[in-house]
Amino acid sequence: MRSPRLAALELRRFGRGKLPRAALVALLVLPLLYGALYLWSFWDPYGRLDKIPVALVNDDRGATADGKKITAGDDITKGLHDSKTFDWQEVSAAEARRGVEDGSYYLSLTLPADFSERIASSSGNSPETGALQVRTNDANNYIVGQISRTVFSEVRQAASTKTSRSFLDKIFVSFSDIHGKTVKAAEGADRLKGGIGKAEKGSKDLADGLRKAKTGSGKLSTGLTKLHTGAGDVADGAKQVAAGTQKLADRVNGTADKVGPFLKGNEKTIGDTAQLVADSSRVTRKHLDTLVKTAPTAAKGARAASGTLNDVYARRCDDPVLPDAACSDLKKAKDAAADVTTIADDVNTVIANQDGDLDKLDKNLATLQKQSQALANRAPHLSEDLTDAVKKINKLNDGAAEVAAGAKKLHKGIGTAKTGAVGLDKGVGKLKTGADDLNGGIYKLVGGSGKLAGGLHDGAKKIPDYDEQDRDRRTEVMADPVRLASQDLHKAPNYGTGFAPYFIPLSLWVGAMVAYMLIAPMNRRALAAGAPAWRIALAGWLPVVAIGVLQTVALMSVLHWAVGLEMARAAGTVGFLFLVTACFAAIVQWLNARFGAAGRILVLALLMLQLTSAGGTYPVQTSPGFFNALHPFLPMSYVVEALRRLITGGGLEPVWHGCVVLTAFTAGALALTAVAARRRQVWTLDRLHPELSL
Repeated sequence: MRSPRLAALELRRFGRGKLPRAALVALLVLPLLYGALYLWSFWDPYGRLDKIPVALVNDDRGATADGKKITAGDDITKGLHDSKTFDWQEVSAAEARRGVEDGSYYLSLTLPADFSERIASSSGNSPETGALQVRTNDANNYIVGQISRTVFSEVRQAASTKTSRSFLDKIFVSFSDIHGKTVKAAEGADRLKGGIGKAEKGSKDLADGLRKAKTGSGKLSTGLTKLHTGAGDVADGAKQVAAGTQKLADRVNGTADKVGPFLKGNEKTIGDTAQLVADSSRVTRKHLDTLVKTAPTAAKGARAASGTLNDVYARRCDDPVLPDAACSDLKKAKDAAADVTTIADDVNTVIANQDGDLDKLDKNLATLQKQSQALANRAPHLSEDLTDAVKKINKLNDGAAEVAAGAKKLHKGIGTAKTGAVGLDKGVGKLKTGADDLNGGIYKLVGGSGKLAGGLHDGAKKIPDYDEQDRDRRTEVMADPVRLASQDLHKAPNYGTGFAPYFIPLSLWVGAMVAYMLIAPMNRRALAAGAPAWRIALAGWLPVVAIGVLQTVALMSVLHWAVGLEMARAAGTVGFLFLVTACFAAIVQWLNARFGAAGRILVLALLMLQLTSAGGTYPVQTSPGFFNALHPFLPMSYVVEALRRLITGGGLEPVWHGCVVLTAFTAGALALTAVAARRRQVWTLDRLHPELSL
């Protein structure tokens, strides 16, 4: 009897009676229940996170920065409610702590009272980091804690980016402010340059004026020195004249009765004395003329110098465009020139006020000169003119005394004027030197101000000036300079689709394992008839393959139309699963055929090894070395890899590789089953009395 007919006979047994039919239905539905229900239970858990109760505590009291109210806590709270990431329930801090502890809430998020203040501090002198406080309890659910860490990282990043945007926007506004201020500073430097240029010209004019003033003050000082010397000579001469006339008058008046004999004995002496008086009077008159001519000139020169200094000071210092460093020295020079002018005017006034006295003095001196000359001429005849001479001598004595007093006063006044003129000359000399230095310094300052203006203009060009649109664009980039430009190739739309390559082969393995609990791995009739071993292997394998095909069709139909599994290559997926169920049936058949009752335990153990080493959940590289070593030697590893490409898309190389491996496993398992069948055709005591029977 051929193998297909033997397989059909094996399946026909399930049509006899209600229980066999129910067993066949259960056998067909078992992988469906195992795989479809499992995938359905967590098909899209991340899409239903809004059902998870989470405590939200908003203790933030807000803050104020730059006159603006900041409510970061309220903003984040509103954003969390709008996101519907979790079932956010706003509660107090105590209630949140109690709820996380007893399991009423899976976790809690707290916005502290100073949250806005810390964020606002980024624009102050002492910036601080705002802290979101998260409390989890893995005793409630470990996975929720892991999910929350990802969610809260995104919340933290969004809050940080928003804060950075505010802070960076202020920086760019500051750049614009600095640019504007620098432009104004450059314009001010241009005006400064122009003002300093005018100041340089003014300082040059000042230096030239002081140079002329120095020449005039030198002449004034020299003239007053000569005048003072002449006045001294006049005073000395007048004093000598007064002393001589006084002696003469005393002697004449005291010895009037005896003068006759005396005159006769002293005619020559009297003549010499009179000649001396005449000569002294002539010298005095000569110096009086010099004083009268020089004093107005000196006063005029002093006034001219003072006027020049006053004009320079008014032009430079009364209403300056910019502060002038020379104003202090100019004021001192102006005051000194005023003092000298006052002194020169006083001298001129003295001479002017005493113009009548000087004329009178000049006349008296002329008279004295004339009379003294006459006396000298008439000395040999004095005895004859004694009476007239006594009168004239007394009169001469009075005039000489007045001349001596006036000459002394004049000498003293000219001495004061001389001292002031010397001080003026020294002061004007120092001012001249200072003005020359000032002119040189301002000349250098003109060059420096030009460089300053040029540097400020260059700096203003280098400082960025952002408009609002450009500032927003740059703020956005700098607040979040590195973005994840992710590209998900062949993205799985949900959690269940991602795990389908793992649970589908698991359910098919379980289906094969349960099928061989109801169907004998080797057909007893074929064994009893002594059929060939390969035919016996095929007769036990084909019924389970047929059931596996039906299981696959039922499972994939429900997953696709009921659960919603979308496959990139639906026909390829189903066809590959037919090969998978054939391979799994061959392996389970061999284990049951070779090891009997113990084979069922080995089938379960092999399932556990495949589940742990196939890399269906986490990458196999994250597993211990033992499972990494098993990974390439078990069929489910290749099944998972191939189904991922068939369901979500991608290159087909793993699929073809998997087909080769599964075909090899299938052929190998059938060959080993044939060997086991050959051995089963020989009866032994162990077969007659097995140690373990299930």
